[in-house]
Amino acid sequence: GKHSLQRLREKMRLALHREREGYSRLNTTMADLERRLVRKLDFFILAYLCSAYFFNYLDRSAFSNAYVSGLKEHLNLVGNQYSILIAMFTAGSCVGQIPHALIIQKVAPRFWLPFTLLVWSGLTMCSAACKTYAQLCVVRFLQGFFESSLYSGTIYILGSWYKPSEIAKRTAIFTAIGQIGSMFAGVMMTAMNESLRGETALQGWQWVFIINGAMGIPFGIFGLMYFPNLPEATTAPYLSKEEIQLAIERLPPKTDWSHDISLKSLVKRLFAAPDLYVLTFYSIVGCALEAIVLQGLFLLWMKAHINDFPSYATTTYPLGIQAVSIVSNIGAGYVIDITNRRIPMVILAGCLQLVVSVMLLVPSLPTGGVFFAFYLSGTSYIVNPIIYGWASVICQRTGDDAARSVILYIMSMVQSILYTFWGIALYPATDAPYWKKGYIAMIVVVFAFFGATGAVNWLDKRSKAIVAERDTDEDTGSVQIQTPVDLKKD
Repeated sequence: GKHSLQRLREKMRLALHREREGYSRLNTTMADLERRLVRKLDFFILAYLCSAYFFNYLDRSAFSNAYVSGLKEHLNLVGNQYSILIAMFTAGSCVGQIPHALIIQKVAPRFWLPFTLLVWSGLTMCSAACKTYAQLCVVRFLQGFFESSLYSGTIYILGSWYKPSEIAKRTAIFTAIGQIGSMFAGVMMTAMNESLRGETALQGWQWVFIINGAMGIPFGIFGLMYFPNLPEATTAPYLSKEEIQLAIERLPPKTDWSHDISLKSLVKRLFAAPDLYVLTFYSIVGCALEAIVLQGLFLLWMKAHINDFPSYATTTYPLGIQAVSIVSNIGAGYVIDITNRRIPMVILAGCLQLVVSVMLLVPSLPTGGVFFAFYLSGTSYIVNPIIYGWASVICQRTGDDAARSVILYIMSMVQSILYTFWGIALYPATDAPYWKKGYIAMIVVVFAFFGATGAVNWLDKRSKAIVAERDTDEDTGSVQIQTPVDLKKD
């Protein structure tokens, strides 16, 4: 009896060991599958969207470079017409945000986002053919309209494929590409303008538009061929059936009304919940925190002291701010994803801008201190993975793609609207080299940012509680989604 009991125990031990090995192998297989999936997503989604954003910044920079390289004289631009042309681009961007948010609910993002890239690249080339100020106004408005699809569209796509623990660093990498684009834009444009001037019938500034626009065309074509749709609708040839199913299962379930954009339903879903109000306000405050960098105050300060620096200073010294922006932006994104905590980064971003503002408020601050403060202001870009990464995670939990899309695009729209007056009121070029009003306003903004973060933290906890309640409810509003592969089998 004793030996029988020992044999039974041994069999049970072996059975348990085999079961654990089976679970271990299954977990290893799933982990390997997920890593392979994420690598593919990083190449076909993140790398593509980062490339598009790089060319987006080049296209935007092309106008200012062309203006100082002969465009002004060619079109006989006078007075405030340059400012109006910039305003036309901003107006197009603001007008385009909500239409894009709705379009990608009915037109596949795999088509719409690459299509808009091709259109704005074409419009950049059309700028070279403009003969009058009025023609350029129309082109600039349309450019703003189509380019406005990219930023929030990218945040929407990232939230459609990546888990919450994967979003912040990818949001940071994407936004950092814009800084890299702006660092290289001036150098690239100057080189093209100088090398092509007088070589052909076209002016150097016209070649800037043509080459710049042409560079984006191959990427638009690549996107039309290989950019995936949403997980539940993708037919991407590089994703296996198992990877598509995993992509669906690793994210919150979608609701029955996820892509419903009927006016009554969508308005009710947007305005009945606090997400839109809280996240929109957070976007405004976070954007205001970046004002010292966005308004180019360091460059204006240097121009006011132009005799104190070498001739190359105005084009090279400000690059330090962009370098700080890139490093701090990506660093914050990685920390957020690793720790799953955003409050420490909020405190860091706010306190650093507080230090910057207090230092710059001192009129007699030595030159070294001014340089340090302006370079430190580059850390304000930490807010990008905080604001958009957090908003993406919160909205992702709702399973309502249409509402998530509209909220993300509205967040971008209100930021554009903010800077139609914020810079003029608080950081006008005429105040250079000392912006007392702006620095005092920045101190107020820091504390408003802390307060708004408290509201978003409450919203985050609220959305988690709703998800927990939904998961325990047998009558949940989620749907079982079949992949296109499954539908073909049926």
